[in-house]
Amino acid sequence: MAPAMIPPADAPRFLEACGWGGARIEPLAGDASFRRYFRVIGEGRSAVLMDAPPPHEDPRPFAAVAEWLCSTGLSAPEIIARDLDKGLLLLADFGDARLRDTLDQDPERERELYELATDVLIHLHRHPPMPGLPTHGLDQWLEELKLFTDWYCPALGLAVDVEGYRSAWIEALQPVASDGLGPVTILRDYHAENIMLVGGREGVAHVGLLDFQDAHCGHPAYDLASVLEDARRDVPPQLERAMMDRYVAVTGQGKTFERAYWSLAAQRNTRIIGVFTRLWKRDGRPHYTQFQPRMWGLLERDLATPHLAPVRAWFDSNVGPEHRAAPWSEAA
Repeated sequence: MAPAMIPPADAPRFLEACGWGGARIEPLAGDASFRRYFRVIGEGRSAVLMDAPPPHEDPRPFAAVAEWLCSTGLSAPEIIARDLDKGLLLLADFGDARLRDTLDQDPERERELYELATDVLIHLHRHPPMPGLPTHGLDQWLEELKLFTDWYCPALGLAVDVEGYRSAWIEALQPVASDGLGPVTILRDYHAENIMLVGGREGVAHVGLLDFQDAHCGHPAYDLASVLEDARRDVPPQLERAMMDRYVAVTGQGKTFERAYWSLAAQRNTRIIGVFTRLWKRDGRPHYTQFQPRMWGLLERDLATPHLAPVRAWFDSNVGPEHRAAPWSEAA
């Protein structure tokens, strides 16, 4: 089950020690992990308390990546105070202007803000990858893809060809793994609900980054696919195409990048279908199934590209149309 949004027992002591004693603590957000976020309010100021409780979570990667991102000129939350052993961080407050909410209120800004989100990645990819990050390559892609056959297929009672699944994905992904693009720092969860619009900052610094503790060293197409094929928000295909063209025009990566984009989008979307199923079946969070129809729509579109024909053939043979988006309507 999702952890309750009750402040951790150590929060008052921690806040007292860092000069925020007596501040009000209000629930802000939880996510698919054990991490929770609270807004801390007092004396005309606010901050965000991250609770990343050990042993389930470790705030050290978040802190390290945040500081590195800031060193590149991007906006990650400043760390005001930390107690790493307790899993507590006090962060600068980026406010409430999420990209998702902003576009819900003002959809005419869609192209402008997705151009900005794309430019953040262009900026990030001009820098050598952050030292010490784990690798995100073929072995990791294949391991992540097992989430689909380990969780989604059993949830629907499907007996599938697991070896054929792996072979099809190797055929599709091996050329991407050896295409010579990157490596770069990838944030791995870059989407409209993890992007803030920070007041008083311009250019790429206007974009506040969140939820990057799982950053890896990987392919430059991955995060662009993450933000444009969003599990929680529809991005029009023509806008997706325009942002891909924008990225390629600046970086000069051409058709090689495009092949990688569709391949990694398909890999990511297949993994997420498995992740959302696991959150439902193992963790008691059925509301994640509401995103499955969108994920299947995105995956179907990805699989229409010619170089993913082996993967498409596997799905057609093993997971029929009746076992794709429709079964999830009753789970949520």
